[in-house]
Amino acid sequence: MAVALLDSYTEMTEILLPNDTNNLGRALGGAVLNWMDICGAVAAMRFAGDQVVTASMDHVDFIAPIEQGEVVVVEAYVFDTGRTSVDVKVDVRAEDPRSDRPDRDTTTSFFTFVALDDEGRPTPVPDLTCDSDTEREMRERAVADRREQLRTVADRLDE
Repeated sequence: MAVALLDSYTEMTEILLPNDTNNLGRALGGAVLNWMDICGAVAAMRFAGDQVVTASMDHVDFIAPIEQGEVVVVEAYVFDTGRTSVDVKVDVRAEDPRSDRPDRDTTTSFFTFVALDDEGRPTPVPDLTCDSDTEREMRERAVADRREQLRTVADRLDE
């Protein structure tokens, strides 16, 4: 059995409210990571057709702040698979619907989830297919982005 990349695509939106902000009125990193984990898990479950658990999350850089009152958009999709695992790219951007400013990318990371059967044991996942040019481009971009992120982290460790 195979599942198309876009079948896993998931988008969540949140309004950044005071309970999820720091004393500067910006998003708490933990709140953003929570939203990323949830969105990634939904994408992984849609793909696997089973319950999933988070196995790992790659390095995270918060590249731009999210201000209180802004809309947070979290997008996730499966871009690679193992026997029982799925790799999910999760992107976060902020938008202020009250202004003409363009959306800003704020965070990206890569999660690995493991599919579980009804007894809680790892279970095989379907093969990933990329039937359209859009899906192939999304997968290639995710693979390249992950490779670049891992290279950047390794370079930092060498310094």
